[in-house]
Parts: sequence; structure tokens; C-alpha cells
Amino acid sequence: MFGRIDHIGIAVEDLGAGIELYEQSFEMALAHRETVEEQGVEAVLLDVGEGHVELLAPLGPDTPVGKHLARKGPGLHHVAYAVGDIDSTLPRIAAAGIELIDTEARTGIRGSRVAFLHPRSTGGVLTEIVEPAGGGTDG
Repeated sequence: MFGRIDHIGIAVEDLGAGIELYEQSFEMALAHRETVEEQGVEAVLLDVGEGHVELLAPLGPDTPVGKHLARKGPGLHHVAYAVGDIDSTLPRIAAAGIELIDTEARTGIRGSRVAFLHPRSTGGVLTEIVEPAGGGTDG
């Protein structure tokens, strides 16, 4: 069902400090930076192997990531898996008994199509599925 791990999402309070940590200490290359208004975040992707670390800074306290930071503080936010066709994958996931947060894909970073699965049905982990722009699972 899933092609590979696309990225690991990390909630940060200070995007600059997060970038500094991952670029300088972990020697990850900054691949992309974007504000995703629909999700209420400024996000950066840093390369690691075939995937990414995605740093997420909220645009405000009432956004999903802002609320996450208020409840849990900075740290792991979600794990994202690449899929070739999100429209056919979502019904398969629902049929497997997994609770969908998004029943339809929405726009993600770099023009990808994304949907989230509820942590209460995924072992406590917020899970994202990602169809990269242009389709496929390459990224």
C-alpha cells in the first residue's frame, strides 16, 4: 500500500533554530522551504537518504501544529508515507478500519496531495499519506 517513508514531521517553535540544528549538526541539506497556508504552517524539507525531515512551524496558535505544540511541546508530529495514487489508497485504508481525518486529499508542500489518518487507529502515531506532485512515490 505504501511506497516508502516520505518524511518525518517535526513540530518546532523556532524554525530558524530547527534549520540550524539539522543543517549544521546533522549535515542535512535544506531542500525546500514553503508556507502552506491551508495547513497553517511554514515548513522546510531537509534531505536524509531518499526521504526528508520536515520541520513545521505554526503560523498561529490556533493551527493544528500550534495546538500540538501547546499540548505536547516540540518534537515528533507525524510520519508520512508515499503512495502512487492517494485517491485509490484512501478508500483502501478506510476499508481496513483505519479512521481518516481527511476523507479527501488536500494540498501539501511542493504541490503534493496529502491526507491524515487519526492516531487513535494507527497506534498513537499521526500518520500522513503523500502523493508527490506528478504522482508516484519518488518524492
